[in-house]
Amino acid sequence: MPSPRPSSPHATTLEAVATLVGGTRVGAEAPVTGVTLASQDVVAGDLYAALPGSNAHGARYAAGARDAGAVAVLTDSDGADTLDADGVDLPRVVVADPRSQVGRVASVVYGTTELPLRMFGVTGTNGKTTTAYLVNSALTALGHTTGLIGTVETRIGDERIKSVRTTPEATVLHALLAVMTERGIDSCVMEVSSHALSQHRVDGVVYDVALFTNLSQDHLDFHPTMRDYFLAKADLFTPQRARTGIVCVDDEWGQELAGLATVPVTTLTSRPEVDADWRLVAEEDDPARFTLSDGSTTMHLRSALPGDFNRVNTAMAALALLAGGIAAEDAERALLVDPHVPGRMERVVPQASGAAGSVDDLPLVVVDYAHTPDAVAAALKALRPATTGTLVVVLGAGGDRDRGKRSAMGRAAAEGADVVVVTDDNPRSELPAAIRAAVLEGARAAGTTAQLHDVEGRAVAIEQAVRAAHAAGPGSVVAVVGKGHETGQEIAGTVHPFDDADEARRALDALLEAGEEAR
Repeated sequence: MPSPRPSSPHATTLEAVATLVGGTRVGAEAPVTGVTLASQDVVAGDLYAALPGSNAHGARYAAGARDAGAVAVLTDSDGADTLDADGVDLPRVVVADPRSQVGRVASVVYGTTELPLRMFGVTGTNGKTTTAYLVNSALTALGHTTGLIGTVETRIGDERIKSVRTTPEATVLHALLAVMTERGIDSCVMEVSSHALSQHRVDGVVYDVALFTNLSQDHLDFHPTMRDYFLAKADLFTPQRARTGIVCVDDEWGQELAGLATVPVTTLTSRPEVDADWRLVAEEDDPARFTLSDGSTTMHLRSALPGDFNRVNTAMAALALLAGGIAAEDAERALLVDPHVPGRMERVVPQASGAAGSVDDLPLVVVDYAHTPDAVAAALKALRPATTGTLVVVLGAGGDRDRGKRSAMGRAAAEGADVVVVTDDNPRSELPAAIRAAVLEGARAAGTTAQLHDVEGRAVAIEQAVRAAHAAGPGSVVAVVGKGHETGQEIAGTVHPFDDADEARRALDALLEAGEEAR
């Protein structure tokens, strides 16, 4: 489904676009009321941005864009040649690097160069979604009308749209911001991925508050090195992208970013040996509760989700609220609201009714999006205190993605759990068995006493894990990690319906309906 467009377009002209990007206009003048990168999403009055791609040049689809009502094309010289060769006689603006100009063009076309919205942008390897939901939930609790853009969904007030990617393309983003403005949204919280920063998807947006959670190995199929990955994130903390920053300095990357940022930055740490503006200290009698202090102001907070990392996420959200003009006492109160973050330490509750078994006999099952070595380790560490029996983890690794992290994910699982069930994630075009073998290699190398299982088929693996935890006795826990909120599984180019929480619930219901008491 195409993303929403504002009902009252902010029109500009093709000549104005050419002047803005420093390009050459070819053909007649034309009024421009929208911008899109996807020919199938073109509506009448659009400027079609035909960009070079990894498989084909967007100019190849310009005829379809024209037929759908596109009035002009923004492209490069190769694209212009393709337009001529294909007989697509549309006015055009030709510029050397059109991708780097799309965000600026979209902001002018949609009238979003100056936004009345208070903008929050969250980046980092882990914790982006949870932190964004925490900020959004707290703002909503305080009576603000909010927008949310991220991995799971896009929200415009009460309207919810399933997300295609963590951060949308610039054309979609600026259209969304225009719609939010039109509908009276006063604050927008969004996740900002390293891909988005590298590919100019957030160009034309200046965040009032930018947040950095952490950095660990991920996306090295896209970024050549960890430093490239870091520098992509660091670009958010520059004047062209943000006004102020909040940086967690628990890791070395955060510490470096705090010194590298060229906007004013507030720092946070949960580590006693690290210097920072704000310090998080957990309460001994209740790990969910903690204080956050800068020496003059002390906030008393509680994490709605388990784990050290979720205390940090909550603290980041608190500082974002303060930076956004929210009083400390109001932030404390608002962050007590459970944000319900889909697929992030999400407890699975059985649905079976009139069952012979007791819910009290069932293991605790949690679904989490952890798909990096650090995230797997953190999720299992968070669940260990709640485990008085056996801790079982189900995990795999995605195909056609960063292969270097697979072994490390297996090691983290074997070091944190008692039973490791290695199965399929999204194998994509790779052989599932080869991916599982790489994860298992790391698990074996850990040299722990964890039981290791290689199970083909994710649904089978989840069922076996739930049954194994049930058989292990009271207090056992199952962590199903890697896919979190996702509702599909990509195998050999086909996306099949699949939801970890649904499969886990099905396994729990089966135990209840069978009335199993044997362990």
